[in-house]
Amino acid sequence: MAQLWRKPVDSTSIATMGYDPASRVLEIEFKESGEVYRYFEVPVAAYEAFLEAPSKGTYLNQQFKKVGYRYERLQ
Repeated sequence: MAQLWRKPVDSTSIATMGYDPASRVLEIEFKESGEVYRYFEVPVAAYEAFLEAPSKGTYLNQQFKKVGYRYERLQ
């Protein structure tokens, strides 16, 4: 799978996020490290909740990671 088109988000820890609803894949690029992670089988509702979270980093650590989506580190 090619890199998803990611857009900047308002976050102190996350630089960009991209989502493909057809494959249910979410990519997250982190500001400080530049690392990119790809999460699989992410429902559209979970992605939308992530985007709406007042703190993306807190949401990632306290909600998103608890679900246990399969992921891979791209860079």
